[in-house]
Amino acid sequence: MVVFSVPAEVTVILLDIEGTTTPIAFVKVRENVKEYLQTHWEEEECQQDVNLLRKQAEEDAHVDGAIPIPAASGNGVDELQQIIQAVVDNVCWQMSLDRKTTALKQLQGHMWRAAFTAGHMKAEFFEDVVPAVRKWREDGMKVYIYSSGSVEAQKLLFGHSTEGNILELFDGHFDTKIGHKVESESYKKIANSIGCSTNNILFLTDITLEASAAEEAGVHVAVVVRPGNAGLTDDEKTSYSLITSFSELYLPSSA
Repeated sequence: MVVFSVPAEVTVILLDIEGTTTPIAFVKVRENVKEYLQTHWEEEECQQDVNLLRKQAEEDAHVDGAIPIPAASGNGVDELQQIIQAVVDNVCWQMSLDRKTTALKQLQGHMWRAAFTAGHMKAEFFEDVVPAVRKWREDGMKVYIYSSGSVEAQKLLFGHSTEGNILELFDGHFDTKIGHKVESESYKKIANSIGCSTNNILFLTDITLEASAAEEAGVHVAVVVRPGNAGLTDDEKTSYSLITSFSELYLPSSA
């Protein structure tokens, strides 16, 4: 087993979610978008989500393949179904490009809440994740989450899992309100918010663009290779420390 020795100055472990703690296939919810919209369409929150998606679609008008979302003009059921289908197509288009827009993530978060609270869905984690996080906490590490999904969605995920409610294992949550994950400044803001140096943080992610931004900010990084994740180039494999399981992290301070 390859072992990644965590630098002695690290006191904080910062975790990505998709492809790092949970399988990417679990996070994708496109199959349920239409049913959710039809069920919740009349609710104010759903209309706010649709309006935000429509505004995003207008901003994307110049983007190749972008799908517009028409406004309602009061022409009955057929028009309503056309609008719902346009929203579904727009959401699926954004997800196919792995976009992280606020509009998309807000809708996904509300869909998660409906599914989790109704008991239709539980979050699934790679089997090494929860035992490792528990051990890190026992060893005195602080553990935070940084995901493009909203903080609300993150808390739903960890509060409704196959392992039960494990929110207590995390010291805090960050989303793109603090900055995008491919911008180095975001990691400096996170360190400042936690009250530590960037050099005290180890960031675990499956996305090399995020890893690069974190490293630029002075954060330690290991890239997580999981089944179902996008493949890495030869250059990426040699440029970053790679792990396939959290159990491969070795904390010298706990030896």
